[in-house]
Amino acid sequence: MTISNDACNGKRLSRRRFVLGTAAASAAMLPGAAFAQNALGELLQAPTRGNWDDQFDTRGSNVRQVASNSPVFSENTIYSLQEAINSYSAIVQGGGWPMVPEGETLKIGVQSRTVPVLRQRLAIAGDLGNNAGGSPAFDTYVDAAVKRFQARHGLPADGVVSGHTYKAMNVGADLRLGQLQTNLQRLREKLATDLGQRYVVVNIPAASIEAVENGRVVQRHTAVVGKVDRQTPILDSRITNLNLNPYWHAPVSIVRKDIIPLMQKDPTYLERNAIRIFDGNGQEIPPQTIDWNTEEAVKYLFRQDPGKINAMASVKINFPNPHAVYMHDTPQQSLFSELMRFESSGCVRVQNVRDLIVWLARDVPGWDRQRIEQVIAARERQDIDLLNPVPVHFTYVTAWATDPTVVQFRDDIYHRDGVEQLAMSELTATAYAPNQQNPYARGDDGY
Repeated sequence: MTISNDACNGKRLSRRRFVLGTAAASAAMLPGAAFAQNALGELLQAPTRGNWDDQFDTRGSNVRQVASNSPVFSENTIYSLQEAINSYSAIVQGGGWPMVPEGETLKIGVQSRTVPVLRQRLAIAGDLGNNAGGSPAFDTYVDAAVKRFQARHGLPADGVVSGHTYKAMNVGADLRLGQLQTNLQRLREKLATDLGQRYVVVNIPAASIEAVENGRVVQRHTAVVGKVDRQTPILDSRITNLNLNPYWHAPVSIVRKDIIPLMQKDPTYLERNAIRIFDGNGQEIPPQTIDWNTEEAVKYLFRQDPGKINAMASVKINFPNPHAVYMHDTPQQSLFSELMRFESSGCVRVQNVRDLIVWLARDVPGWDRQRIEQVIAARERQDIDLLNPVPVHFTYVTAWATDPTVVQFRDDIYHRDGVEQLAMSELTATAYAPNQQNPYARGDDGY
């Protein structure tokens, strides 16, 4: 796609002229300013740099353009990511993008001296169209561009520039380039292995799940993954078994850190949460016989019965792995609407999990959606053994592109990219502190 000059006139500033003009001011203060200008000029002429024609309107930069049916693990992603690296290299050579001054909330209708800088930032990254101009007004052009930027960074696409949006915008272009290069290597290593024709991918930093078949994403699910101090592991396995209306077994760490203190405060806690205690012979132990002022309880098995308050709710998805983690439903559906979905103890909670298990179990005779829903509704304990185990891959990808013009970034939540600024959320220890009132209310899986 080439940039049209026909729509330009003396009263209308094209996006190309706007970016070149604002970049020239900053480039003039840097060594090699002439080189930077040439590099940025070449970038703006590049055919892979998005929807940059001068007929821009609010539809030319919308959130829908960010969505894709192409999986993160694909040769198309490798190609698109390499093209994105070339584009970001040109941006870095051209002087990068400006830092947007923080301190005020920007949204549609606002007039601010910060908005022209915001326009430049969005324009250089390809989120804002050519003739959006340099006005200090936060208009519909800027609103659409901000929403596109937010969608590419895994943020709520509400068009409001504040906290997390500022942090994402003010990561330097050189750091973003390095992030792309780091993740290109991760993807190449993964694609060197056999993923399977039909598989599930959990992308931990994105807290999202893809169900992939024949090279296309057939389902996407929002996920909740491990806390910083209880990280979800990277692994490769095969889903072999589904538990409907499963029991939940509390690990020793939960018994010690949560159950014992709670029972000291409220002796009815276990009964109210349908949790029973068993000894090594399978005999049920009355809670009243245990000395809760000691650690005697850790030698027993704590099992929560199936039901609405069960920590795994309706479904547990099993796959052999040395970390004893699994995927599951949760009674706390509100967690899926949170921006920071790093709340589990290592296992992965799946939104709309029944859609996923119907897809997983489709080759097992007698287990269609109607039967699965009937069993769950009846609170019956049932297992489904998959005739054709489905590969599952837990991965860590913080930057990717399934289209060269739509580059996705996510927080480096576990600090694995090597640059602290890429862990933009700056989550505090408080955000991950155990819920001392009720660990099961948060759907804690214990791993």
